[in-house]
Amino acid sequence: MGRSASAASDDNHVGQSGPHRPAVWGLALAALGIVYGDIGTSPLYTLKTVFDPGNGLPLNAYNVIGIVSLIFWSLTIVVSLKYVALIMRANNHGEGGIMALLSLAASSVATRPRLRHALLAAGVMGAALFYGDGVITPAISVLSAVEGLEVATPALKPYVIPVTLLALIVLFAMQKRGTAGIGAVFGPIMVIWFVILAGAGLVNILDAPRILAALDPFAGLAFCLHHRWLAFVALGAVVLSLTGAEALYADMGHFGKRPIRLTWFGLVFPALAVNYLGQGALLLADPSALDNPFYRLFPQWTLYPMVVLSTIATVIASQAVISGTYSMTKQAMQLSFLPRMNVVYTSEKEIGQIYVPGINWMLLAAVVAAVIGFGSSTALGSAYGIAVTGTMLITTLLTFFVVRYAWHYNWFLCVFATGFFFIIDATFFSANLLKIADGGWFPLVIGLILFTIMSTWGRGWEMMRHEAQVRAGTTPLKPFLKSLLASSLVRVSGTAIFMSPDPNGVPHALLNNLDHNHVLHQRVLFLTVTTCEVPWVPASERVAVQALGQNCYQVTVTYGFKDEVNLPRALEACKPYGLVFEPRATSYFMSRATVVPTPGSKRMALWREKLFAVMLHNVGNVAAYLKLPANRVIELGARVEI
Repeated sequence: MGRSASAASDDNHVGQSGPHRPAVWGLALAALGIVYGDIGTSPLYTLKTVFDPGNGLPLNAYNVIGIVSLIFWSLTIVVSLKYVALIMRANNHGEGGIMALLSLAASSVATRPRLRHALLAAGVMGAALFYGDGVITPAISVLSAVEGLEVATPALKPYVIPVTLLALIVLFAMQKRGTAGIGAVFGPIMVIWFVILAGAGLVNILDAPRILAALDPFAGLAFCLHHRWLAFVALGAVVLSLTGAEALYADMGHFGKRPIRLTWFGLVFPALAVNYLGQGALLLADPSALDNPFYRLFPQWTLYPMVVLSTIATVIASQAVISGTYSMTKQAMQLSFLPRMNVVYTSEKEIGQIYVPGINWMLLAAVVAAVIGFGSSTALGSAYGIAVTGTMLITTLLTFFVVRYAWHYNWFLCVFATGFFFIIDATFFSANLLKIADGGWFPLVIGLILFTIMSTWGRGWEMMRHEAQVRAGTTPLKPFLKSLLASSLVRVSGTAIFMSPDPNGVPHALLNNLDHNHVLHQRVLFLTVTTCEVPWVPASERVAVQALGQNCYQVTVTYGFKDEVNLPRALEACKPYGLVFEPRATSYFMSRATVVPTPGSKRMALWREKLFAVMLHNVGNVAAYLKLPANRVIELGARVEI
């Protein structure tokens, strides 16, 4: 079972016999409020989008049964079999999500650099598409909920967009306060939501029981064989019923596999299946309900309470995706795929509750633009599918390499197991490519922008570190230090910590300091910070210390990509080695690089080098990222050609 988020908040507890986990039912209730908000609100817009007149699919009994069958069996195959049964097994030390899967897949082919590079590129593209999902999910979810107002009374239609924008602005403005206060009520609200979904669906099934024919998989297959092209187009909307499937995998580390599987099969899947069957039954009995089949499931007197409940449910769904975007941003920063940004920890107990201001306001701007630009949940449905299916496709691809090269399963079994799902994902993705002109371009543009930023930063950072290591490597640390200590150099009181990219080379900051100040501190640490391709590093493995003689030490601090970076706290683990640091007598020396793009370089295009230089120049404060005291940091400049 994966490690809980709270367990990671205190390094002193890591690596013990295991943190205390709440009872499985408590975790299951919490998972309902975090994991299933997105997929749980899909019934608001899926069938409405499928039968949108623009798709050209006539509304008749045969088509309704065929579409509902496709939705039911898509949930069964993609979510139940692919994610819950297979992909949740591909965990990185208990953690899930595309960044965790990417690091696992990349490490499994570490001896094949070209293949590893290709997998990194694919994984970064999947992560970039997730940002597109993070923009569209709040927009389509909240908008589809508020559209219930115009079902209650057409006179309220002009207020749908303003109310949606107000709800979204309030949601994003509250992010800086964290989710601890409202998180406790998410689970119970989603229980009520799913029970109502199932109840409303069941009532309508009883009015038109012939919809149960949709449970036959051959009904969906016959629909596809009969319509062919129209069925292929319809798949682009059917996939909306699967939005949020990635959350089951991404949040595995917070709740564990068992609670997620328990809630899926015990409540969520049955409620969704019954509700989709109920909407299909309603359309069989009353085709005029197509204007909004979800809200038409309910009596007129319940519409306003349902709009309120639906809006709350979609806010919960949006919150889960927004929080997931923050989490992935932090992981990408620690894996060197994004520049360092300010990360605010909004809870003293839950390390997973973070807030990234820069990402928050960029997301809000994009969400507002999506709501105003598309204007309806149906129009946004055309944009939604590409982001979802693209991420799903890449997840399946990465899973193959984990199963084959990390688990060493038989090649034929690996191809059969993942190839089956790959074909399904590729079909859904291809169907959504038809919607590029109708809005599919929107998440693709977001994805391409983020992919360019992430790949450029990753490549540029790798090149810059290589150049720094080469420069440091030209002067090996131990011989240099031996010669330096044998000289009559003045040593002053206090501790100097020199940040070094290469533990075996002389850090540039030391050379600059010697050149300018001609002194060496009484105690000197050469400190290297590394990030492993695992989510958590135990406290017992956090710090490695090597004595170099005459009160000089080589220290390596290792983090996982989900660990909180706090260098002063990590250095407290040096006490067993006799190293105790007095904050007022400790100075941190760092090199601040100025990148100089090199025309004609074959390693990266000049425009990408310039983009990297701009990002590096505007990067967040490295000292703040490492949690270093601002008044104890000394930065020395260095020019790096890439």
